[in-house]
This record gives sequence, structure tokens and C-alpha cells, in this order.
Amino acid sequence: MSAITTIDVFGYQLTYAHGEYVMSSGRAATAQDSTMIRISCADGSYGWGEVCTLAGTYWPAFAGGARAALQEFGPALLGVDGTNLGAVHAAMESVLMGHAYAKSAVDIACWDLLGKKAGLPLHELLGGRMQSDFPLYEAVPLASPDAMASFVKERSAAGITAFQVKVGNDPAEDAQRLHAVAEVAPDGTTLIADANGGWTLQQAVQAVRLIDGLPIYLEQPCARVEDCAHVRRLTTLPMVMDESVITATDLVSVKNDLGAGSVNLKLGRLGGITGMRTMRDLAVSMGMSVSLEDAWGGDVTTAAVSHLAATTPAESLLSVSFFNDWTNEHVAGYLPRSAFGRGSAPTAPGLGIEVDADLLGQPLFTIA
Repeated sequence: MSAITTIDVFGYQLTYAHGEYVMSSGRAATAQDSTMIRISCADGSYGWGEVCTLAGTYWPAFAGGARAALQEFGPALLGVDGTNLGAVHAAMESVLMGHAYAKSAVDIACWDLLGKKAGLPLHELLGGRMQSDFPLYEAVPLASPDAMASFVKERSAAGITAFQVKVGNDPAEDAQRLHAVAEVAPDGTTLIADANGGWTLQQAVQAVRLIDGLPIYLEQPCARVEDCAHVRRLTTLPMVMDESVITATDLVSVKNDLGAGSVNLKLGRLGGITGMRTMRDLAVSMGMSVSLEDAWGGDVTTAAVSHLAATTPAESLLSVSFFNDWTNEHVAGYLPRSAFGRGSAPTAPGLGIEVDADLLGQPLFTIA
């Protein structure tokens, strides 16, 4: 038994590698606060986890909330076997319902711990590697049509073959952005127009009339599922759902009632690797493709995503993000490292990376 004795909680800032990250509705940032945790056990074993919420305007979560939640349910984890994921989640739920994003960091750390104890990389514990490597996507921050087209040209030259193009403001201007990007994207490039729920129903109707003929996916055009359903009936564009999918019931509903063929799954929204694997497997069983990522993050988040991507069938994987390519700070030697637009999962036990705690400074607080 690997009884948890200590939980160290660290904070550090992740700056965006391409200047300013801009989404719909005026949401923009050059940096995000990330929360890292180290779970240590009586036998000397330990595991690392991370959660970075993309400020407080992306979903109902923020860095301070993650840290407060950890202080709330953290003491209940002391003495629990850190390799028993069921017991870990039960202990957290016994104190605090919800707050999946805070629990995500604990879940990732316990998977890391489990892998290290077993002497196996996480992709082996998650069912086995199905892809030795996989294509990565990058987000195109919302800007002028020319600037967004230039971003796609530059990153395509670096090997990126999939882009999530940020839209969700004025429909006519968004259409110009998408046409400009589609014109310069190399053949075979995957383009996803992501409004992040930023359009009203009327705006989304206007937008799809202007972009319906483009070779793109349409992601979460409106905040409300009912509005997305109206839009789906007006367009031939394949639809990806993201922010609205939180539970398995949501996933079944957007597939059967809305006709979405793809879903974007995020670690923080689903409570970590455990919840994301469940939702990934359900989506694949229904014939959907999946995008795998988190709201934001560094080396630890990237490693967690990489193992889930490696265990996903190639034909079911729409896109994957390596956030440590998007950010400047690296606490685990910039691993896992992408290569010309492709990623792979580490092969060492657990997450397969080693965090340098000295780069994080002193813990914000310790639960012991």
C-alpha cells in the first residue's frame, strides 16, 4: 500500500509562446497561472499532477479555486492508497462535490504514482500503445485575416498539419478569417473553426451561410446546446462539441440529438485521466472522433495527454495539443518533445518525465 502522507502544492506561470492568445468575446491573455501538485507516500514513492484553467472566463474554474479546493479536500487524502484511483476519488468526493478541475491534478499525480510503482508507462496501463506517434494541432489566435493566415503558413512550415482557428466575433469578419486561412493551408490540413461558444444563434446562422463551402470543421458555435442544434440543421459542416460536454449523458446527447461527429475532451473538465479515458472510450464506441487536450498547461499536462493519445485508434483521433509547445516555461526538461508537428508518449514509468522541483520554488502550501 502506498499511503499518501504529503501533498505539496506549487504555483508557476506559463507564458504563451506566440505573444497573445486571443479567443472570442474579448478573452485574451499572455500568461496563465498553473497549479502543480506532488503527492508523496510513506514508502517514498511520489507522483506529479497539473491543472491550468485558462483564467476564469473559459469555464467555471480559476487557479485560486483549484488551490482552495485542494486545501478543502486534501486532508481527506492523507492515509489513502495513492495507487487506488477509486479510493482517491471517493475520498475527494466525500468532502467536496464537483470541482473536477482541482481533482484532475490529483488524478494525474496518482496515475503517475501508479505507473512508477508498476514500472510501466501510463499508455501500457491505459490499454496499450496504438500509435507510436500522432499529429498535433495548434490554435490560431483571433486576429486579422492576414495575421491568422501568416500564422498558419509559418506553423505549417514547422510541420503542423491541424489548426484550431479561433472565431466567434463578427460573423462577416470571421468568414474573412476562415477564407484567408483556408487559402494558404497546405492540402491535407485539418482546419477547425472554433467559436468557443462565442456566437449568438443569429450570428452563428449568419456565419455558416458564409463558410458552409469551406473544408473545415465547426466547433461549439454557440454556448447553448439547443442553439448549436439549430445551427447544425443549417450547415453541412461537420460539428465538434466542446464546452457543453461534461458528462456521459451530454456526450450521448450531442451525438444522437445534435448529430455531432466529434468531441473535444479536456482533462480538467473531466477530472483527469480517469474521466477522460471513460469519455474517450464512450465516444469511440459511438463512432465519434476525439480531440484530446486540456484548457492549458505545461510539461505535466502534455505528458498526460500524450498517453491518452497514444492509446486512441488513429482513425478516431481528430486532434491533439502539446501545450508545452505553446508555452515558454518547462519544468520537466521540455518533455515530451514534439518532432515536426508530431507527438509521442514517453516510455519511462508513470508519466515518463521527471519534474525539477527546484524550478517551482517553495510550495504555496503543504498538506500533511
